[in-house]
Amino acid sequence: MNTNEMWLSALGELELQLSKANFTTWFKNTFIVSCENGDVYIGVPNAFTKAWLEKKYHREIFSSLQKLSNNKIKSVCFRVESKISPPKDVKYTEEGVYFDNNDNFQSAPQSYQVVQNEASVNQHYTFGNFVVGKQNELAHAAAQAVSSQPGDVYNPLFIYGGVGLGKTHLLQAIGNEIISKNPRAKILYATCERFTNDFIHAVRTGHAKEFKDQYRTIDLLMIDDIQFITGKEGTQEEFFHTFNHLHQMKKQIIITSDRPPKAIPGIESRLLSRFEWGMMADIGNPDFETRVAILENKCREKNYLVEREIVQYISSVIQSNVRELEGALNKIIVFHQFKNLKPTMESVKPILTSFQPIKSNKNITPKQLIQTVSLYFDVKIEDLIGKSREKHLAFPRQIIMFLMREEMKCSYPSIGQEIGGRDHTTAMHAYEKISGILNDDERLQNDIELIKQRLYTV
Repeated sequence: MNTNEMWLSALGELELQLSKANFTTWFKNTFIVSCENGDVYIGVPNAFTKAWLEKKYHREIFSSLQKLSNNKIKSVCFRVESKISPPKDVKYTEEGVYFDNNDNFQSAPQSYQVVQNEASVNQHYTFGNFVVGKQNELAHAAAQAVSSQPGDVYNPLFIYGGVGLGKTHLLQAIGNEIISKNPRAKILYATCERFTNDFIHAVRTGHAKEFKDQYRTIDLLMIDDIQFITGKEGTQEEFFHTFNHLHQMKKQIIITSDRPPKAIPGIESRLLSRFEWGMMADIGNPDFETRVAILENKCREKNYLVEREIVQYISSVIQSNVRELEGALNKIIVFHQFKNLKPTMESVKPILTSFQPIKSNKNITPKQLIQTVSLYFDVKIEDLIGKSREKHLAFPRQIIMFLMREEMKCSYPSIGQEIGGRDHTTAMHAYEKISGILNDDERLQNDIELIKQRLYTV
């Protein structure tokens, strides 16, 4: 295994341990510079990233590399180094990178990234290697339409779905496609967390005008995980004006979230209405055939042969997360390359045990479940367990009853008692209703999966 393969495998492990925002922020554009006599040097894009990785993630990185090398790694060090020679119209500093059509460099805060060409867009994410299935075909079609006519169709494009289902892949694919057609296009990608941090930094340092100029003089704005704007009134105000300016200038806006706009709690109604102006497309959990196709595609990319029977087994074990699919495949490949073995069903099964869902049902109480669902749908607990039969309350209430039965194995009478002293037949009806539509309703599947993630990670 060469150093590039080793680092990709390590990143696969690290990605499963960290939040999406943290992983993207700190591990983008990192690579192994050298690995000699057990000493690994990792290249990072700037001094700020170097300091952060040394302070926060050194132990995790070292542990991951040690496992991949059978404990042959003795030390891990970081140094500022660029893997790709920067193009002439790109300027790098330790504070950040900014592209200007007139070749005028402007200092940019480290917390966000402006992308304008292939050197700074993740070239791995393209439409060509995005596997299309029935659960994501609408989002894929909308993304292609936007890349063909940015600013003219589906503006904004709002893509929502659970963790690891391909939202960021589509964002980057749009960026790559637009850049291939217009290398001078100014594109800005930022997570909601980065946008918030940039805004706070700009206000504190007196650079509010520079912040506005940089976010409002671009051709394409891509904001990832907009749900984290909840409760941030100042950030919502600034994003509202940024959105308005870009939309009026017919500049393309693309937003992703883990849920539809109306399910984002605490968001201003004026922002909500703007999110719904253009096109909303959801991405659901991949079905079995799509999971198989994704793994086969990854095997081709890695030039590694895995028998179809094994691919199908992996797809049957990991059902809800594309990122976990790739992480499992990476782990299988690394293990068998080190052992110089061909993957077999017997050798693969023990590796996948770590990817089995871990449930701690005995630690979850009905009150915790009710509170989690209340926060997810942004409704009051007293309304949920109250007598009102309004649709916006009845649906979350039925989900609570379903999960109490499915996850906690509560009896129907006890479920009814927890939900405002209702009759057991009400709980039974709720469970049967949700069970009956769950297999065919991808949005409901996504809602329940996200609620369970919150429930078990608190």
